[in-house]
Amino acid sequence: MRYHPAIAAPSEFELIARHFRRPARDPGVVLGVGDDCTLLAPSPGQQLAVSVDTSVAEVHFPAAAPPAAIGHRALAVSLSDLAAMGAKPRWCLMSLTLAEADDAWLADFAAGFHALCESAEISLVGGDVTRGQLAIGVTVHGEVPPGEALRRSGARPGDLLAVTSTLGGAHGGLEAWQAGERDLAHPLLRAYLLPQPRLAAGLALRGLASAAIDLSDGLLADLGHLLEASGVGATLEPEALPLADGLVEALGTQGARDAALSGGDDYELLLAIPPERLAETRRRLAELALPLTVIGGCEAAPGLRGVALDGKGGWQHFPGGRK
Repeated sequence: MRYHPAIAAPSEFELIARHFRRPARDPGVVLGVGDDCTLLAPSPGQQLAVSVDTSVAEVHFPAAAPPAAIGHRALAVSLSDLAAMGAKPRWCLMSLTLAEADDAWLADFAAGFHALCESAEISLVGGDVTRGQLAIGVTVHGEVPPGEALRRSGARPGDLLAVTSTLGGAHGGLEAWQAGERDLAHPLLRAYLLPQPRLAAGLALRGLASAAIDLSDGLLADLGHLLEASGVGATLEPEALPLADGLVEALGTQGARDAALSGGDDYELLLAIPPERLAETRRRLAELALPLTVIGGCEAAPGLRGVALDGKGGWQHFPGGRK
């Protein structure tokens, strides 16, 4: 598609200036949006935690979803990686690919993106706008003191496995969307389109969790990553899974449990916690009004026990590959 020459379409620079340039309030932003590069000044003595995610229409979210929700979600899934590492958010970059320059759509998209920037205390410091299939790439930068980052590789035999909040809600929301639900007040649809990255929890878990990962691809898939990185096995207790409100009513008991195990997109934190630290972990998360549920434990013997896999797995962009 080309813009009709008779239509005065805004340039990418005008779009960036109109919708994405904001005054830099972070003193670490030496030079922000508008130049070839942004210039940043990390805090002395901190390590940088950097992650990137790409969200593609009709792969990661419905193209017809509210644009503010698309903007929120694109940033939230990247922020969730910082949460899993116990990193404090500082800056983000965004690349935006659009089929057309719809100013009203962009205004709503930017409003959703900037609203989450505000609440997460992260600054958008640069990016790019180009034409093509709707897709959003977000790179986030966070800071963490040396030696305090939460990693996937620290779990040990005897550690408890626990998850924040509830599981399966995002998959239930996807099914609700596919069934025609459009009201964002619907709790399952909100879980899918407006996930909440557990940033404060990640900070609170420093020095307590021995390993952590965010649940993006589904509990079974992401637990597999943690177990492999740590060189341990585990036993799950499926009956202990904290299911999202309304999930059983929407999907039935087995469907709800399957959604919790392999539905993906929950963006909660899966933790390995030494038993002697469980009480303090719960206390810190309770201060954030965030429940924590023990769902199993780590063991020396490799493999996963307690749940029949039966082909269950997590999201894969290229099925057949090793997850």
